[in-house]
Amino acid sequence: MQTDAIDTLTSHWLAVKQIKGLRVSQLLKILEFKSLPELFASDSTSLAGYGFKPEQINTINHINFAEIERLLNWQRQHSSHHIIHYQSEAYPERLKQISSPPLVLFAIGEPELLNQAQVALVGSRSASLYGQDNAFQFAKALTQNGLVVTSGFAAGIDGHAHKGALEANGKTIAVLGTGPDVIYPKRNFQLYQKIIDSGLVVSEFPPGTQARAQHFPRRNRIISGLSLGVLVVEAALKSGSLITAKFALEQNREIFAIPSSIHDPRSKGCHQLIQQGAKLVQTIEDLLEELPEHAKTVNLSLFSQNNEKNNKENFTSNELLVKLDYEVTSIDELVERTQQPVDMVLSQLLDLELQGLIAATSGGYIRLRRE
Repeated sequence: MQTDAIDTLTSHWLAVKQIKGLRVSQLLKILEFKSLPELFASDSTSLAGYGFKPEQINTINHINFAEIERLLNWQRQHSSHHIIHYQSEAYPERLKQISSPPLVLFAIGEPELLNQAQVALVGSRSASLYGQDNAFQFAKALTQNGLVVTSGFAAGIDGHAHKGALEANGKTIAVLGTGPDVIYPKRNFQLYQKIIDSGLVVSEFPPGTQARAQHFPRRNRIISGLSLGVLVVEAALKSGSLITAKFALEQNREIFAIPSSIHDPRSKGCHQLIQQGAKLVQTIEDLLEELPEHAKTVNLSLFSQNNEKNNKENFTSNELLVKLDYEVTSIDELVERTQQPVDMVLSQLLDLELQGLIAATSGGYIRLRRE
């Protein structure tokens, strides 16, 4: 009986989701004196009195029950499938604070993560190696300090943020611009499997919904809405990441940005955010000091000590690394800077690459980690 009652309430919220153009504020005001069953039992005159438009009244009178049953069946298929409506216990409190919260969420994985403290990492799909490494390392450090990492599952920065969190055996939430069962981009298939096994994928779009351009700005408001703050790792001036930052500002969330080369167009969005008041982030401490009640100070201390030790070893003991830029540097230039034979330079570059301190590109090598 309890399951039937839950299904009935969920069915009503799925019916509400079919009403196009319904303002959340309007619905919540009605729910102060009418339950959803009472609302759907109302006649057309009463519905008009509540402020519903003719096309909305027509939808209420002709609910697609077959679609509701399809979605309920999807939830019943597997214990990891969840339909989370506005009145569900699992519905995230932070999301209720935004101006246009989704009335229903579809999720696969661990829904309790939605109410845990989290930070969003966002950035360019065509990310530089420098940006990819920053996303990975910051996500890893955030999870080591007890925070969930939230991102949009896109190629580039998003994917590396999810991977960094998983590398540290931490938790990550992927907010999709598709249905929760649709993997986009396809090359993220293995990452998707790892996230649903030990994290959460969530969407306001029903199962089976394919990617559409207009879905992703809507997804971005959820990414920022779920989070305590948004870290923009790398972004151009016109990008979805700046849309997410704009939502974060409207939602009174913290905004952070990582600086980079003034010559890289993928950094100009971050620099603009910093000029407008976003906090410039160089280390994990820069971010966590704005979220002191959510940081595990013991872990932070250990992370700082380990970083300091590693940095001293890595950055002061290798002359080649000191002479390698954060932008692509050619072999010829490195030979000239170090005044060493080519074979010796290549040997050192291989060692540094195996340590994960540099990466090879088509034009040479690039340094990945900061001092």
